[in-house]
Amino acid sequence: MDLATIVGIVSAFTLMAIAMASGGSLLIFVDIPSAIIVLGGTLGAVLIHYPFGDVLRSISVFKKAVLVKTTNPKERIKDLVEYAGKARKEGVLSLQSVLSNVEDEFLAKGLQMAVDGQEPETLKELLDREIDFIQERHDSGSDIFVAFGTYAPAMGMIGTLIGLVKMLQSLNDPSSIGPAMAVALLTTFYGAVIANVICMPVAGKLKTRSASEVLDKSLIAEGLKLILKGENPRIIEQKLHAFVSPKERESNFN
Repeated sequence: MDLATIVGIVSAFTLMAIAMASGGSLLIFVDIPSAIIVLGGTLGAVLIHYPFGDVLRSISVFKKAVLVKTTNPKERIKDLVEYAGKARKEGVLSLQSVLSNVEDEFLAKGLQMAVDGQEPETLKELLDREIDFIQERHDSGSDIFVAFGTYAPAMGMIGTLIGLVKMLQSLNDPSSIGPAMAVALLTTFYGAVIANVICMPVAGKLKTRSASEVLDKSLIAEGLKLILKGENPRIIEQKLHAFVSPKERESNFN
């Protein structure tokens, strides 16, 4: 679980609520017509922009911003070097024994391909192709949240115009000016909050998560290719260190 995302969202709304409640009631910021205009209009615009299935899948993509299990590149390199040593001593077929302990589906698939006798370059090509498709799906999910963040303020402005029109049409009735002005202002407020507190930050977090996952999978693909080539585990470690910053490089051979 990514505490940074949860803490960020909770703290943002909490601090806004404290500021909004100071000197008045939070209920003055609650307006159902304004919420319907912004939420309904934004959802409708996104559904026009993207296929229905892609919008539904964006919900599962959102989970990656909150529920995520990261893998330390150092630990991944350590595991791959151990597999390389085992394959060098006992043969590639010996990697079959470690498959049951591998939780990562991508790594397990790569190991199975190696055990099945796939050629090094072919294995790397197949895994790279899967990485490309994974990145494409991630980018699509992130783009949908960017679209939500783009359309929400626009729907807020439309709501503001609706509220102003209603207010101008009821200038002879002072009692109706207040509700119309509330719609005019709160729609802009709702649109800005949805875009800048939820959608755009989540889109940014998803891009970060995608980059981290692609790096991990690229490291796996390169490591398995080197293992199949039968390279020395020490050389494999040195080559895989290119995937991490110099400060994070730790050698298992001392």
